[in-house]
Amino acid sequence: MSWGTELWDQFDNLEKHTQWGIDILEKYIKFVKERTEIELNYAKQLRNLSKKYQPKKNSKEEEEYRYTACQAFLSTLNEMNDYAGQHEVISENMTSQITVELARYVQELKQERKSHFHDGRKAQQQIETCWKQLESSKRRFERDCREADRAQQYFEKMDADINVTKADVEKARQQAQIRHQMADDSKADYSSYLQKFNLEQHEYYHTHIPNIFQKIQEMEERRIVRIGESVKTYAELDRQVIPIIGKCLDGIVKAAESVDPKNDSQLVVEAYKSGFEPPGDIEFEDYTQPMKRTVSDNSLSNSRGDGKPELKFGGKSKGKLWPFIKKNKSPKQQKEPLSHRFNEFMTSKPKIHCFRSLKRGLSLKLGATPEDFSNLPPEQRRKKLQQKVDELNKEIQKEMDQRDAITKMKDVYLKNPQMGDPASLDHKLAEVSQNIEKLRLEAQKFEAWLAEVEGRLPARGEQSRRQSGLYDTQSAPAVNNCAQDRESPDGSYTEEQSQESEVKVLATDFDDEFDDEEPLPAIGTCKALYTFEGQNEGTISVVEGETLYVIEEDKGDGWTRIRRNEDEEGYVPTSYVEVYLDKNAKGAKTYI
Repeated sequence: MSWGTELWDQFDNLEKHTQWGIDILEKYIKFVKERTEIELNYAKQLRNLSKKYQPKKNSKEEEEYRYTACQAFLSTLNEMNDYAGQHEVISENMTSQITVELARYVQELKQERKSHFHDGRKAQQQIETCWKQLESSKRRFERDCREADRAQQYFEKMDADINVTKADVEKARQQAQIRHQMADDSKADYSSYLQKFNLEQHEYYHTHIPNIFQKIQEMEERRIVRIGESVKTYAELDRQVIPIIGKCLDGIVKAAESVDPKNDSQLVVEAYKSGFEPPGDIEFEDYTQPMKRTVSDNSLSNSRGDGKPELKFGGKSKGKLWPFIKKNKSPKQQKEPLSHRFNEFMTSKPKIHCFRSLKRGLSLKLGATPEDFSNLPPEQRRKKLQQKVDELNKEIQKEMDQRDAITKMKDVYLKNPQMGDPASLDHKLAEVSQNIEKLRLEAQKFEAWLAEVEGRLPARGEQSRRQSGLYDTQSAPAVNNCAQDRESPDGSYTEEQSQESEVKVLATDFDDEFDDEEPLPAIGTCKALYTFEGQNEGTISVVEGETLYVIEEDKGDGWTRIRRNEDEEGYVPTSYVEVYLDKNAKGAKTYI
């Protein structure tokens, strides 16, 4: 089956058909191009979606991804990011292997088609020229034959007329001969052109057109094959990423299977465990016995009134108020006469400390988190301190590695002076060493707090025993426990109830009696080891090397109260000063 023989007279239709084939190819290219744009947009939207739900760095949201359920969600986001990457691969491969290649092929196809139909039109023009020549010679031959017949008839008429002269007859005869000769010449030309046209027409319909149409047929078949190959490539490019997409989906399934509810429950415990013990049972209070109403040792509104406080988590009191229950502010009568308890309340020194603690606590509620995390429950404080110690140790190791690198470089410079001046590294080495020393001091400070929380410092227990013994000598405990309300100067509350005496005061209005408190006497001196900027209310700024007076020791919350002059006094971190106590000073502690 050949177009040259079957479609020898369909030149125009073949021209239209081949143009339609090119249009179909360009239409397919446009389809693939739009598919690549869809893939890119889809990949972009997937990436934006994954990015939108990614946890923000250094935020509370990032901490939530410790839970396995959140980790599974995070894995899903990461897998979707890879999933989007595969759609980008599809787009890139389709662009390079289909649209670009087919666009180049279309240009070549158009050029080839143009060449073939140019040859066909050239052959058509040739046969049309031969046909015109044949027609022209035929008309000339026909005209000459008619002229010869007329000349012959005129001669015969002149020859039969007796009135015509012999000269006129001879002239007519000669004219008839000339016309006959011209007719013979036209006949010969017509015969020649007819033979030529027949030869050209045979060549046109049996050689030129079949060859041209055969080339056009081959061109069209190559176009069809190319479209088929492109469609197959279109499917294969999609199929190539299916295994990788399957791995992404497998990763999501694996992340879902790794969800561990027990682990997440344990993380909740670790995140919110306070370290406190729940309150004990409330004892029955017998109101039938006036002035002898008893209060439970484990009452929510009172601490234990007798005996030494029990220690937990390095000296924490088991009598700590349950954090979800408010203190009972209503006064409760004690076993002892009310007048005796009131006189003890008015003459007791610790009430002033309680009031200062309240003021300091109120000031910190609007301030920043204390450095020792004393505003947190014991367990959470321990975790924060441990995290801080680990961070400082990493920084110390980093600085030590840098120091070792500088030292090695200095040794190289010493052995090879042409490479550099060893003295130029002394300043940097000293700076790194200074940084290491500062970080070590900082780490020691946090390690001390951590050891204090974990109950690993012996002095911790001794201090608790000293304080509990000191306040056990008092006549009787009051109603409210001011020590439980003690807060650090920056406003955070500390869990030092058991270390300070559980001084109980009657829950009555303070009025204005604390505004006229007398200045506390100095119980020693201290030297500032570091510069401290006291920016919160209740603190005081000190300069490294400065000597000041100590008017109140560290009560276990990490702060020491000092005085510069009569008008300047406040709290500084105990780790920032070196204290020299005067054992004979009034107000100094008695160690037992």
